[in-house]
Amino acid sequence: MKAFLFFALFFLSGYTFAQEVPARWDELTATDFPVALNKSSQTCILPFGILEKHGPHSPLGTDLIHVREWAARATKQEYAVVFPDYFYGQINEARQQPGTFALPSRIIYDLLEATCDEIARNGFKKIVILNGHGGNPEFIRFFMQSFLNKRHNYAIYFYTGESDQDYTREYQKMHKSDIKTDQHAGESETSVLMYYRPELMRMDRTGQQSGADQKRLNIPGLYTPIWWYASYPNHYAGEGAKATTEFGKFITDHEIASFIKALKEVKTDTATLKLQNEFYDRVDNLNK
Repeated sequence: MKAFLFFALFFLSGYTFAQEVPARWDELTATDFPVALNKSSQTCILPFGILEKHGPHSPLGTDLIHVREWAARATKQEYAVVFPDYFYGQINEARQQPGTFALPSRIIYDLLEATCDEIARNGFKKIVILNGHGGNPEFIRFFMQSFLNKRHNYAIYFYTGESDQDYTREYQKMHKSDIKTDQHAGESETSVLMYYRPELMRMDRTGQQSGADQKRLNIPGLYTPIWWYASYPNHYAGEGAKATTEFGKFITDHEIASFIKALKEVKTDTATLKLQNEFYDRVDNLNK
């Protein structure tokens, strides 16, 4: 009877341990790690933010804080391991603003590749990039297409989000400012941070600078790297003053639910890595 009770308690303690294992990589112990790998289906989230000015009122790490909180809330409902905050992205367009952390392009590419390789070396077969910075998607897509340049034993997924008619309809109804100009540190983004971290917001400063499009450059049919600065030299696009915590909760509830749905798809996906290996095999055998 004593032996039975011992093994029963051992089993239950192990079960509890598995249930309570932290999601954040940096909070795991080395003995947690194998449990986390198994519980996550070898899936790791890479929260990708940036350090840059967000108008006169929102913190420099707005994008970083956003994805940190997003991932933390999602993994309470659908477990995956969350890599420590990553902010080495593309932000050259904000180098004139204090607090911006912008590394050379070659370095951010090599660093992202090395980070993903090291995540995989620790046993993860699936890496999900959760991006919070509007200047990163082009870089991330280029990185992912370049991923096919050599064989990898893991898959990368870039979460691009989704919406539905009901959400879009309610979003437009709740939105107070001009949706077309609500981009950077405007109503939506400010609302999200007001909901996640209200103590960091300086809402009394929203009107200190203009977030309006200055329209200083217009060359139809052509793209220039100075386009953002030409339009928004204050690195502020929109009306942060019209943000509300209620609107922020509405946005975050939807984005968390949508990401959880995508995360479940990643964890059960067996096709991506299979097709990736098939592709690499065909590349290797092309001239044989």
